[in-house]
Amino acid sequence: MKHFIGGRWVSGTGEGMLPAIDPSTGKRYAELADGTAADIDATVRAARAAREGAWGRMTALERGRILMRFGQLILDHADELARIESQDTGKPRRVAHADTQAAARYFEFYGAAADKVHGETVPFIDGHFVAVIHEPHGVTGHILPWNYPLQMYGRTLAPSLAMGNATVLKPAEEASASALRLTALSEEAGFPAGAINVVTGRGAVAGAALTAHPGVDFLSFTGSPEVGRLVQKAAADHYATCVLELGGKCPQIVFADADFDAALPVVRTGIVQNAGQTCSAGSRLLVERRVYDEFVGAMASRFAEVRVGTPEMDLDCGPIISAKQQARVQGFIDRAQADGLPLLGQGQIADGVPRGGYFVRPSLFGAVPRGNTLAREEVFGPVLAALPFDDEEDAIRLANATEYGLVAGVWTRDGARQLRMAKRVRSGQVFINCYGAGAGIELPFGGTGKSGHGREKGFAALHEFGVTKTIVMKHG
Repeated sequence: MKHFIGGRWVSGTGEGMLPAIDPSTGKRYAELADGTAADIDATVRAARAAREGAWGRMTALERGRILMRFGQLILDHADELARIESQDTGKPRRVAHADTQAAARYFEFYGAAADKVHGETVPFIDGHFVAVIHEPHGVTGHILPWNYPLQMYGRTLAPSLAMGNATVLKPAEEASASALRLTALSEEAGFPAGAINVVTGRGAVAGAALTAHPGVDFLSFTGSPEVGRLVQKAAADHYATCVLELGGKCPQIVFADADFDAALPVVRTGIVQNAGQTCSAGSRLLVERRVYDEFVGAMASRFAEVRVGTPEMDLDCGPIISAKQQARVQGFIDRAQADGLPLLGQGQIADGVPRGGYFVRPSLFGAVPRGNTLAREEVFGPVLAALPFDDEEDAIRLANATEYGLVAGVWTRDGARQLRMAKRVRSGQVFINCYGAGAGIELPFGGTGKSGHGREKGFAALHEFGVTKTIVMKHG
């Protein structure tokens, strides 16, 4: 697995290699090039050359057609990509297939949107003509997380490419395989050399070099708040801007008048999907006190039915991504039990899974004290904390009682309450009587506070990956 720089697959300057680990077995199955600052520098220069050359000279229509072809190639290779993603991340096969469809959809959506980023004219004083246009930043840097590599490749690269930027991608060291295969397909789609570049390696080396490089005009980062802070500081040193998606502690708020039959399976999926390794996972279950025992009891029964296994078993969820992350998630579960929190329901690990795999039993705890770690900190695993609330005001206080603000779910039949809650919950997205919308390519996505800033998805992403220029012409 080599770097892709300026249209060529190269080994780079690094002497060492990084292991690609199958989280279902804990065993190495391939090796990755360990990128260096010199590799990043070569990549940024290749991207700049593309932006100032063939890629930068293309019309929006031409760019859009290439993105659309790329989307179709992803669909044509869907089975292969899903197999790669499952082995690299441990996802159940059907989840990996869904991620493949989402990746293709990003390139379809932004391919179709490329020639629709229109400017405007502004009425001004007599004798002047004013136009406002949108231009690319130039070279954009993209650092991917390990939880949704396939989806995130499309989510971050497609809008940037649609705007005409040349891109440099650093995938997560824990999961780089699908990004490399997608990049190989991008060659078939017809992207000019240097429009897409990929350097694999460690975040502390290749990632740090990318964020600090003065030739990078804009950065997109998805990951932990701690690393996000470092990315933002490094970008500020060379006056680059960035979009950060940094995590969440998202509430599912269930009122007494909610449709329990509709809510229960969605709430469970919201924390079990992808083994809870999702920034928008509904990791806090807030239930009106007068129905708390009834709803949480039903959720406990559903948790007991959750099955964890290998991708080939295609069960409810797979393993955690790495031994380090498995230890972290299990640590939250162990501490909660040591604190005396009631363990209300727990899933089962299927028979026959490899002994070295990074598996964790999905766990439901409640009632969790409001100041407890489990009620406030992001676990990034299949662990759900249930808490009761007294009334609507209390629900708002509890929902907003974290540093995060990414996604929230509200379950109630009361239409007025639906709007009140949607307006007052501090969150970038609010779902009413549902949670999540597939990949939600069309829906602007991002958070507040510790969840980051800026918006991805929808037309909002195009604006993030572009700059506004105002042109004033005096014509007399």
